[in-house]
Amino acid sequence: MAGCGATVLDHPELAAWLRLLMTPGVGPLSARRLLAAFGSPQAIFDASPAARRAVLGRGDAAALGATPDGLTDQAEQSWQWLRGQTAEACGPRAILTLADPRYPAALLDATDPPLLLFAEGDLRLLRTPAVAIVGSRHATAQGEDNARAFAEALSRAGVTVVSGLARGIDAAAHDGALRSLGGGPAPQAGSTIAVLGTGLQHIYPKGHTALAQRIARQGLLLSEFLLDTPPLRNNFPKRNRIVAALSRGTLVVEAAVQSGSLITARLAAELGREVLAIPGSIHAPQSRGCHALIKQGAKLVETAADVLEELRLDVPVAGHPGAADGPAQAGAHPAAAGDARPAEERDPVLDALGFDPVSQEALSARTGLGPAELGARLLELELLGEVARLPGQLFQRLGRA
Repeated sequence: MAGCGATVLDHPELAAWLRLLMTPGVGPLSARRLLAAFGSPQAIFDASPAARRAVLGRGDAAALGATPDGLTDQAEQSWQWLRGQTAEACGPRAILTLADPRYPAALLDATDPPLLLFAEGDLRLLRTPAVAIVGSRHATAQGEDNARAFAEALSRAGVTVVSGLARGIDAAAHDGALRSLGGGPAPQAGSTIAVLGTGLQHIYPKGHTALAQRIARQGLLLSEFLLDTPPLRNNFPKRNRIVAALSRGTLVVEAAVQSGSLITARLAAELGREVLAIPGSIHAPQSRGCHALIKQGAKLVETAADVLEELRLDVPVAGHPGAADGPAQAGAHPAAAGDARPAEERDPVLDALGFDPVSQEALSARTGLGPAELGARLLELELLGEVARLPGQLFQRLGRA
C-alpha cells in the first residue's frame, strides 16, 4: 500500500473534486450526471455554461460558475493532510474519488455513493468480505460483550467488521475486531473499518480518539465529509448507508425500536444485503429492535458461525464460537445499561447487570464490589422491583415498558 507521501490525485485535481463537492445546489445526483457527461471535474468547470445547462438546466448549472466559499483553504488543508504534513499519521492516507480504481465497488450499489472518501489506514480491507455490526449507544454489559465476541470471531475468520465508531455496540465491535490482530495485522484476520459521521480530523466522540488511532494503524477509517466537519445530527444517519453498502450483511446486536441501527438494517435490506439480529431478553428495551427485525424476517443468530453460514462465507471459526457459550468474561469492562441518564446518575450495579441472567460472582468481577456490599445492594434492588433473583443464584435486571 502506498505510504503517506504517495498520492494519486495532484493538487489541481483534488481542488476540482472539492469544488464539485462544495458547490451549493449541486448534490450527488447532479454531480454524477455532470461526471457522466464531461468525464472529470476539471472538464465540468472548463465546459461552457451552455454545455452545463444542457445537462442540468439553467438553475442548477448557474452555481457552477462561482467558486465556493472556503475552497482554497479546504483544498490546501486536504492536500497537506493527504501528504501527512498536518500531523503524524497513524496510517497511510488517501482521498478516493469516484474515478479512483481503489474506490470500493460495493458503494456503487448505493443510490447516492459519495463523490469523495477520506481514508486513513489499510485500503486493502475494502476488498475483503465484510459484515456490519451495529447497535445501541446505550448498550448493556452483555450486549457489548456479545458485539466484542462476535467481532473478534469474525475477524479471526478473515471477515472485516464495519461499524460507525459510536459509543456502545459500535466501539465494542471495533475493539473485538482489533483484539483478533494482537499487536499488528495478521495474514488471515479481517480487522475493522470505522465509517465516521464527522471529518477525520474531528473524531467523535472525543473519548474514542485512542480507538480511532488504533483503527488507523490496524484497520481503516473512512469519511465522506470534509476533514474539519464537526458532529452534525443529520450526518450520522447519512453515514449509515456507507456502513450498510460496504457489508455483505448487517448484524444488529442491541437496538431500540426506533434507532439508527434499524435505519442501517433497512438500508442493508434495500440494497439486497442480509440482515441478522441477536435475540435478547423480553424485558430489555434494547432487545425490542432486534426482535422486531426477526419478526420481519431477519436471521436470528446465536454464534459467529451462524453469520458466516447465512452470508455463505466458507471460513472456519474453530475456537471462536462468538456468543455460543455467552461471551461475557470475568472482569469484562461494564457498559452503560439501557439508561440514557448521565453516568453519575446511574446505578453501577444495574449498569453492570444488563438484562441477561448473571451470577453474583460475575457481577462482583464487573463492579469491583465485595460479596457483602454487592449482596446488600442486590437485595435493595430486588425489593425495589429492579432486579429478579433466579434459580441457581442468578440475577436479572427487569425492564420497564
